[in-house]
Amino acid sequence: MKQKLLSIFTIVVALTLISASSGKVHTIGDSTMANYDESATITRGWGMYFGQFLTNGWTSINYAKGGRDSYGGYNELWQTAKKNVKEGDYVIIQFAHNDEKNSGMDGYALQAYYKSIGNTSAAAAVDLRGTVPSTTFKQNLAKIVDEVKALGAYPLLVAPVCRSYFTGSKIRRNGRHDLGDSFSVLTETGIKTNQSVPSNDHTMDYPYHMHQLAIEKDVPFIDLTSSTAELYESYGDAKCHEYLFDGDGSTHFNTTGALLVARKCAELMKAQGILTDAISLPSDLSVNPASADMGEAYKGQSLRKEFTLNGFSLTPEQGTVTISGSEGIALSTDKANWQSTLSVNYQAGTLVQTFYAQVTLEEAGETNGTITVTQGEKVIEIPVKAVAVTLEGGTEVKAYWRLEKDDSYELTGPAEVLPETFTGMYVQRYSNPNANTTWPEWTGFDASRKTQRNLLTGDAWPGDEIDDNPERYIQWGIKPTAGMTLSIDEISLFVCGCGGNGMCSHIYYSTDNFETRTTIFEMKKMPANNMQYVEAKPVIKLEEGQELLVRVYPWYNGSATGKTICLSDLTIHGMATDATAGVRTIDNPNIVGQHIYSIDGSRRNTLQRGINIVCQQMADGTFRTIKTIYQ
Repeated sequence: MKQKLLSIFTIVVALTLISASSGKVHTIGDSTMANYDESATITRGWGMYFGQFLTNGWTSINYAKGGRDSYGGYNELWQTAKKNVKEGDYVIIQFAHNDEKNSGMDGYALQAYYKSIGNTSAAAAVDLRGTVPSTTFKQNLAKIVDEVKALGAYPLLVAPVCRSYFTGSKIRRNGRHDLGDSFSVLTETGIKTNQSVPSNDHTMDYPYHMHQLAIEKDVPFIDLTSSTAELYESYGDAKCHEYLFDGDGSTHFNTTGALLVARKCAELMKAQGILTDAISLPSDLSVNPASADMGEAYKGQSLRKEFTLNGFSLTPEQGTVTISGSEGIALSTDKANWQSTLSVNYQAGTLVQTFYAQVTLEEAGETNGTITVTQGEKVIEIPVKAVAVTLEGGTEVKAYWRLEKDDSYELTGPAEVLPETFTGMYVQRYSNPNANTTWPEWTGFDASRKTQRNLLTGDAWPGDEIDDNPERYIQWGIKPTAGMTLSIDEISLFVCGCGGNGMCSHIYYSTDNFETRTTIFEMKKMPANNMQYVEAKPVIKLEEGQELLVRVYPWYNGSATGKTICLSDLTIHGMATDATAGVRTIDNPNIVGQHIYSIDGSRRNTLQRGINIVCQQMADGTFRTIKTIYQ
């Protein structure tokens, strides 16, 4: 039996909360906890939904990212989170999935070993993620725990959710993050592979060593490993994958799975007396979010929002819930068929249903509406808001990388480009991927069109990757020139895998150096030589000193060599406007700001020979751009 932990620290935590009125729960972890863009994928992380079970002014902030082990947890995620952690806050810590890289060996130690024997190619190919459960895994977690405590906040060690690896009706050992049946050991004389220990030996059991650390540090331990094993087993192998997972393997959740795991974590915390006054586990019908600010988009575009409809112990035990939208709001359960009213049936008093709302922005300004959910006499109204913006005036900016023979770019307008860079990647060559390459028909391109073909350092794709490697990506960027504001309205490119059907990738953008990020593309097992068009229409405003970064993170489904990710025609588009409003010119009092640029976007103090681009901001708030030739 696993030891139940109710430490003095836990009691102090519960007593502290009696007088605490509100605070934040910060969650750090891996892809099973991470945020996902609902428009790009059906995958969901349970950290996205944990805040739905908080009340009394408590909120949740999720810092989890795919592909992170406990090293990345401390060196990246915690370094971001701790800037926002205040005294009295809570920090939930969940790692292990990516700590199991290299069959339980430490990535940094393995790289050092290969270097020591002169095998530089093997050293370069090592995935630096991966820790030893009893040593580096515990040490990394301990550093986070100690620093959380030093801030006057409360760390919670949460055992990792299981992988749905079934043997018969049970989750097998490695699904519970115990590698004891097959692991590797790095010794002074080399690497020993295919090692094993008896089932009662916890040498390679990551949740066990997390629990031991919790005891040593006198902090709460939430056994989400055992709880998710019980949850999965209650469904059985086939139904577990069908109802809880995203359809791509045995690790990542769909909305239902992520929501149930978030609720289970909240339930276990409350059972231990943690945040008892701040955790709500409603059994009645509820909808999240309870209000929907859908954000901004350009006039003519559509905005979508995902909602979760939840009910536990509903009465009657079977029935129908009706969802309707006011004028201008379309509803769907599959993002394909849209209508003004939906009917959702439920059985056994339980309902977990995802639905989507879509608003098309016909007019500039704010649009408001209401979604109404009805079950018998119970009525829930969800206010909906969306804002249409226009991008008018200023000077057009366009950065374009053809990626045909080199990484050069073309730039028009007042902006500065951050050239293409490679981390853990390199350009194999520039060529047409394959004589059978297929481009979208609307492009008019054929198989002779050349692209940039990229390989990872070391050339061999590891066989155990299911998500981003944070140390492997290709990046581009743009920023406004001095004195200008740059509004970005388009990011687009082409991407495909060549040499096989196993190439996978995520494409993100960020305006804070990837402390946070927005997904614009996700595709796993891309059809070989079949170019995918990626297009995003974000509403981004960059002030002087800010940068927009775009990154492609590739990985491969299974071990392979010679497989490349091919990129082409990256475009970043926007409009630049004068940021120095309020400075009147002597010549014309209606002009409140003015900048002069060369045709390539370089800033000028005065008109110079040749073509000049003059960007003027008028007193009425409008902008005008004048192209003038000075001789």
